Amino acid sequence: MTLDEVIRARTGDIIARSASFIVRFGIRANTLTTISLIFAFLSGLSLYAEMLGVGLVFLVLSGLFDALDGAIARHMQCESKKGDFLDHVVDRYADIFILCGIILGGHTPPWIGVVAITGVLLTSYMGTQAQAVMFERLYKGIMGRSDRLVVIIIGILLNGIYPHPVMGMYILGWTIGIIGIASHITAIQRFYIVWKTLED
Repeated sequence: MTLDEVIRARTGDIIARSASFIVRFGIRANTLTTISLIFAFLSGLSLYAEMLGVGLVFLVLSGLFDALDGAIARHMQCESKKGDFLDHVVDRYADIFILCGIILGGHTPPWIGVVAITGVLLTSYMGTQAQAVMFERLYKGIMGRSDRLVVIIIGILLNGIYPHPVMGMYILGWTIGIIGIASHITAIQRFYIVWKTLED
């Protein structure tokens, strides 16, 4: 079981109950999706400005609203292809906002940032391409989106506790490096799964 699956299993009931409470106010899933994007942008902006604490708060809020939008759609029985499409597009923009905030804020060397961003985008691409050729979205691999958010949160916390270089790079820089390597491994894993599944 991956960390992503563990997180979903542990928080699923809490998210579902929160969703049932929120729908009483007439708030729809797409509204929360949009709010999660705004929080991701604010997180990236704060990380760029080296306000790690503020960036962390916005990052957690973005992840929370992202988790709630799907739960609300299921609770209201209004899941749709349009909503799913919006959710995945927003997720990619959110990933880019957060990673660019860390990279442009000088927390990691640019080349490591490039490795991380390409890894994250390729991981997502492999998942959606699997859906195109196998009619089923693929989430397998060592690092999904929830995993990345948890790793970044831990990296920000550790960087705040010890804001000094470790072997020539800040802890947050090492964090992005780990995400980059793990994301490319995940992309390769998904490619292999699809390749082995498809018939010649």
